[in-house]
Amino acid sequence: MHSFEQIMTIAKQSARNRLAVAWPHDEDSLQAVIQAMDEGLAEPILVGEPGRIRSAAGNSARLRELTIVEESLPEDAAATAVRLVREGQAEALMKGLLETSVLLKAVLDPEHGLRTGHVLSHVALFSVPGRDQMLLLSDAAMNIAPDVEQKRQIVLNAVEVAHTLGTANPAVAMLCAKEKVNPRMPATVDAQQLHELNQSGEIPGCVISGPLALDNAISPAAARQKGIDDPVAGRADILITPDIEAGNILYKALVFFSGAANAGIIAGASAPIVLTSRADSRQSKLVSIALAVSAGRTQQR
Repeated sequence: MHSFEQIMTIAKQSARNRLAVAWPHDEDSLQAVIQAMDEGLAEPILVGEPGRIRSAAGNSARLRELTIVEESLPEDAAATAVRLVREGQAEALMKGLLETSVLLKAVLDPEHGLRTGHVLSHVALFSVPGRDQMLLLSDAAMNIAPDVEQKRQIVLNAVEVAHTLGTANPAVAMLCAKEKVNPRMPATVDAQQLHELNQSGEIPGCVISGPLALDNAISPAAARQKGIDDPVAGRADILITPDIEAGNILYKALVFFSGAANAGIIAGASAPIVLTSRADSRQSKLVSIALAVSAGRTQQR
């Protein structure tokens, strides 16, 4: 996958790209979903108070083209949006102006939510200047200090997103400070275990290498200089960080130091979830919606 435009093309290939938006009472959310509709990326279903939705949209005539499901409380809006997805009336879920915890409570409801028994994780997609291939990064936002089993599920979530984007056998780099196993550095031990799980077939659909430092994960020259010769070194499609601290720092470094364009979703539920922020660019929001709709269509096949 080389560009955001390709992702938007994938999203447009489905006849139904329905997106349930919980509590879209802010201008940012509404602009994003209206533009997604204009681009042919999604059919938004807005769940919230009609009066507040119209006010936030400046009474735009475009709202007449959207379905609005009335709910007067954010908790009810979250539950209804989740229900629409669970019942197959939408392929993806998007957070509006409600707290993330409110939406996730509805998502994780044991009886009425979107639980699968898997770990939920954030999967970010980057288009980095000067790099031909896009990069996936996980987990920069959800899991604070994942253990080996949680990391295994984080990898599987990211791999599923990569498959959605057309990468059949993505190269996964388990990032650490060093590329050699050191018992005093638990992340390197975890990385080696995940590499072994991949080799034994317990983590299918990808090739995992680790531990790898960032330079020899993405730079063929750096990998050669250190004498590292494996299918992932210098060619990583997916970067898995050891914890949320490293993931969040790398995420923001890519955005603010390299000017990378980005998008992202929460994976691991029975449908993908868009969690956009006010700081996200319009392009980021559009591609996040396209990514979620594409992944949702793949999950429901």
